[in-house]
This record gives sequence, structure tokens and C-alpha cells, in this order.
Amino acid sequence: MKDYAKEFQPDIEEFREATNAFYEKNLSVAAYKKISGGFGSYAQRGGESGMLRLRLTGGRITKEHLKFICDSIQTYKISRLHLTTCQTVQLHNLKADVICALIEDAWAHGIITRGGGGDYPRNVMMSPLSGVNPNETFDVSGYVEAAADYLLDQIHKVKLPRKLKVCFSNTQKDLPHATFRDLGFVAKKNHTFDVYSAGGLGPNPKMGVRVAEDVEPDMVLSYIKAMIDTFLAHGNYEQRAKSRTRYMQDSLGPDGYRAAYREKLSAALADETLKRSIVAEPVTKKGDGSLSHPRAIPQKQPGLYAVSYHPIGGNPTPEKFLALYQAIAPMESVEIRLAPDEGMYLINCTADEAKSLIALTDDGADTLFESSTACIGNHICQLGLRDSQSLLKACVDAIRPFHFADGILPKLHISGCPSSCGTHQAAALGFRGAVKQSPDGPKAAYALFEGGCAELGSEAFGTEIGIMEETNIPAFLIALGQEVQKSHSSYAAWIPQHHETLLSLANQYCNA
Repeated sequence: MKDYAKEFQPDIEEFREATNAFYEKNLSVAAYKKISGGFGSYAQRGGESGMLRLRLTGGRITKEHLKFICDSIQTYKISRLHLTTCQTVQLHNLKADVICALIEDAWAHGIITRGGGGDYPRNVMMSPLSGVNPNETFDVSGYVEAAADYLLDQIHKVKLPRKLKVCFSNTQKDLPHATFRDLGFVAKKNHTFDVYSAGGLGPNPKMGVRVAEDVEPDMVLSYIKAMIDTFLAHGNYEQRAKSRTRYMQDSLGPDGYRAAYREKLSAALADETLKRSIVAEPVTKKGDGSLSHPRAIPQKQPGLYAVSYHPIGGNPTPEKFLALYQAIAPMESVEIRLAPDEGMYLINCTADEAKSLIALTDDGADTLFESSTACIGNHICQLGLRDSQSLLKACVDAIRPFHFADGILPKLHISGCPSSCGTHQAAALGFRGAVKQSPDGPKAAYALFEGGCAELGSEAFGTEIGIMEETNIPAFLIALGQEVQKSHSSYAAWIPQHHETLLSLANQYCNA
């Protein structure tokens, strides 16, 4: 792998100058964003502090990377962390000098933030339990690393119209959304990939176009090269609102897009330097003991477990990160895998290790509903319309006294604005920040979406069914939980037979 810290080092001075100018009020928000985003940093709302997004390939946090994060928390007195739906960690409430120092520190420790934002290839995602999930088709982690390395190498070589998100999925759940990303690889049982392209959430959402089937894994980089070349040739450089890859389906049509992609693919496949032979790194640790717990997931390695931990809203405390490092430091091969729903897994644990980590993480979600996803919200995000984090907290606090059984309410996905950072369009129930007009003037509200699904073969975007005032949402969820509870089943089992009940209930609270 190239020394990207060395390659990108000359870029830092531009970032430092822009950061100092912005926080000294000599550079506008828009002008600063054009520069800072390419380094994984954005100003927070109000312009008094900023954030830094750590680019973590496939959501993998090794012990070395976790130690760096913990050392940074202590050195720079970092007060807030957030786990994102793109499998990264964001560090918040940072002053200008801290942001600049942190970037250089991160790069020195192998965490390259370049391209963490802006019009660049973003963090490459994968199914979080790749390599340890007994239900996976095959381990994709090596291909994810190769893809991430290749895409970092493109940052100085190409100028994309907008950001480019690439992911790999190897289970039926398709947590990274491979079938509707800019470029998604779906691993198959015959050890090949199907490839989907030009999809995405947000305004004008699109399912990806299947551009190839049964792709040999060692040719993955050729398909990424073809994606880049297609985007360069047909992406919209003139209208930023239409510059994401999915808009190429509008300008070319799905069949036209497929043909354009395959034209670029022919040239990419002829380049032998793009071929990679990947050998998965095996887990050699031996397990012992057995464990039965809702958050202990048996790995395909006998006697080893992954422990799931979902901090409410994807917001682990800095103290929790420090405690996690202290706990896993002496544990052989244990590391963290971030999930695309703002949770994490601690993998390669023996039964006893898993028990201790379950006890350590008892402050997280206890139910499917409590593991709901919410973007960072408008109190931090410059673009956010609503405070999605506060809404999620209000909903969890309102629901807990009812002690609904797990599954009575589904996992919510909440986005503060149409950008869909909370992936509301792919959720069974999703909320998107909005405004509701009333006789008393505009009210804080959310658009309610239902029926979204990411699972392979059942992909669907949710349908908007109404605008609900923010203050009515907790009561709506209580009423919904009480309805589902009558059936003595789960929301997933209830909804196919009671769809009209959901619509009626939603209408009642949208018009309240």
C-alpha cells in the first residue's frame, strides 16, 4: 500500500490556512466547505467549532486505531463522538488548532481522512461481520481493502462531479445497501460478484442498475475504474443538485447507462495492472466455552462470538471508548467493526470475553426499536432541518415505560433533511425533517415514510404517507405499539395484514 500520509502531506497547508481563515471569520461557510470537506472536516452549525470524520475502511477499528482514538480523546479533550451510517467515527466540537493537529496525527497512525467528505471517493463499506459471519457467502474484507487503497490513489488523479460511495455486501440483509449505492458488489455463493451501479438515497432515489453478473473477484478494481470513467464522462458538472451518479439514469436511461458503463468497462478490463489476487486473512484464534445471549452472535469460528453494541443514536461516550480499549487490549484478535446502522460489533471473543464485554456495554439498545438510526441533526449539521437526535431520544424515553416486547416496534431511521443520512428511505418506518403549516404558523415536523427495505430481492424505497408534527411522533409510536401488541406478534409479522391500520393511525396523528 502506498504511503498516503506522505502523498497528501503537501495538501495540509491549504487546509490549515483555510481553517484558520474560517475560524477567524475571514472565509465564508461555503468557501470553507469546498476545501475542508476533502479532508473529512466540516464546520458545525454556528461556525464556532468543527468535526473530523475518520475514514475507517469497512468500518474496521483495529486495536491500534482504537488506541489512537482514545489517546486523541484524552489529549484533545474530545467531548463527543458519533458513529455514522457510512461506518466511520466522527469527532465533534473541535477547535481550529485541534482539527489541524488531529488530521496530522490520524494520518501518522494510518487513518487517512482525505476524501472523507467533498467530491471524492468516500469510505468503502462492507457487511460488518465479514470473515466471521456463518451466513456469509464469502469473506469480502480483502477486496474492500484493495478497493479503498485504489480509490485513495485516485484523489490526486481525477476530479469527480460529486462524491462516490462504493460498498461490498455478502449477506441477505445487505446492510451496506449494495444494490442502491453509487457502486455496489454483491457477493454470491459461487464466489463471484454481481455489480450494481448508479443508485442512491436522498432526493430522486434510485435502485442501482445491475451492470454485471458473476464477476471474478480479482477483477474488482476494473469495475471500479469503469465506474469512475463513466462518472467522469457522463456525470453532471454543471448542476450540483444533479451531479450524483443516480442522475445518470435520468439523462441516459437505465439501459443507456448500462451501455455507457460497459463501454468503459471494456477498456478497464484490458488493463492487467488492475487485477488483484486476494487471499482472506484467516482468524486463527481458538474459541472456548459457550454462551447464549441476545447480543452474543456465534461466529463461524467455533467457540468465538461477536458482541453487538448499539449506543442510542450512535453516540458512544468518550469514556465508553476508553473503557472498550482497556477491556479489549489484552484480548487476542478482538477488534471493533462498525455497522452501517450506527452500531458496532466486538468480534473474535471467547465466551468469557464476550460476557465481560456484554456487561461493559449494557448502556446500549435493549430492543430493535432502541437500535434506531438517527443522523447527527441540525444542532451540529449545517444543512440539517431538524434535530433528529433529540427526536430519537424523546421517542425512546416515551416508549420505555410501556415495556413493549422486542420487535413490537421496528427500528426507526431518522434523517434531519432530505439528504437521507439517516437512511429513512430504506426503513420499515422512516422520518425525514420537514415543516408543517398550521393556523398558528409553521411547526417543526417530519415526513413519515413506510415500507422501505434493503434485503436482497426485496429492495424497496419507503413511501411518504404524511407530515407529522414532531411533538406528535412519540404518541403515534405508543399507539402503534399498542396496536401491534394486540396481535401478540412483531411489527414485521403484523404489518402485511394490517397495512390499512397503520395508514389510518398515521393519518390520525398527522392531522392532530
